[in-house]
Amino acid sequence: MKTDKEITIYDIAEQLHVSAATVSRALNDNTSVSTATRKKVNDLAESLGYRHNLFASSLRLQKTHTIGVILHELNSYFITSVLAGIEKIVRAAKYNLIIVHSAENTDIEAANANNLFHKRVDGVIASLSFNTKDLSHFKQFDSKNIPIVFFDRVFESSEGAKIIINNFQAGYDATNHLIEQGCNRIAHITSSLTRNVYAERLKGYKQALIDHNIKFDEKLLIVDGLKEEDATRSANRILSLKPMPDGIFITNDFCAAIVMQALKDAGIRIPEDVAIVGFNNDLIGKVVSPKLTTINYPGFEMGQLAARTLIGHLKGQWDMNITSTMVIKSELIVRESSLKNGRK
Repeated sequence: MKTDKEITIYDIAEQLHVSAATVSRALNDNTSVSTATRKKVNDLAESLGYRHNLFASSLRLQKTHTIGVILHELNSYFITSVLAGIEKIVRAAKYNLIIVHSAENTDIEAANANNLFHKRVDGVIASLSFNTKDLSHFKQFDSKNIPIVFFDRVFESSEGAKIIINNFQAGYDATNHLIEQGCNRIAHITSSLTRNVYAERLKGYKQALIDHNIKFDEKLLIVDGLKEEDATRSANRILSLKPMPDGIFITNDFCAAIVMQALKDAGIRIPEDVAIVGFNNDLIGKVVSPKLTTINYPGFEMGQLAARTLIGHLKGQWDMNITSTMVIKSELIVRESSLKNGRK
């Protein structure tokens, strides 16, 4: 017969004629309870539909063994790679995850942060939305000494642990490669320059132009979103330029794939007419034609480092605030889309 009554350790204790303390220890796999008794307790608990009261336990221990993860999106290969890296470390350390995402909206990000705070997470791993202008909604965690690791999209001047790549160098390498392929009118398609990742890639792009005595042309800088409709709009802007650029550095592989297809549909040959470099090393870059030259952004390793840093701090193994910024190596992966002169 179904019942709405919540089964407690006292119900289990009464049926097995043992103490509630014995049941509690058995459910927590305490070896002070015999193997046979632990099995009886757990078998009965399962058959009765007993649920551990994690909230009550967390109040007693002042720990929930839960990590909150705040993401700016969920539908990119980079983010899923980061999550896989986080999950591997967190699972091994016997922590749970609560994953939320801002959908690139600062207000949603703040609401998510507040939600995680009230769920009493032990720590937070976060990547900021496009338009987040300050970290005020994270101060509540500081007030309770709840550690935060920011990754990818961060405020580089802020205190606390941050994990990034050298976006300046990556932008420089992408642009320099196009120049070495003979390009001298190079467009850059990017997104919100309030975010460190895009601002730093732009700086790298500009520095590569300077180092090769190529004048920066504002008309060749296109700042827009990274969704399909945004990328299509960026491609149309490229097609409207007179003269057309002979190279494009695009700050996101999905966006690059959309732009490439739009140019091909318009009769533009890639890389003969326009050489293209993307960013992130998403799977899509290996299936488009021609295959996409890109910057490898090691999301899995970044996720592992973020989780390892946070959990090590929670376990008292080190103070993650001593080394505030950790930089992961990225690299240019050359494929057919950029080989204008046929040489890597």
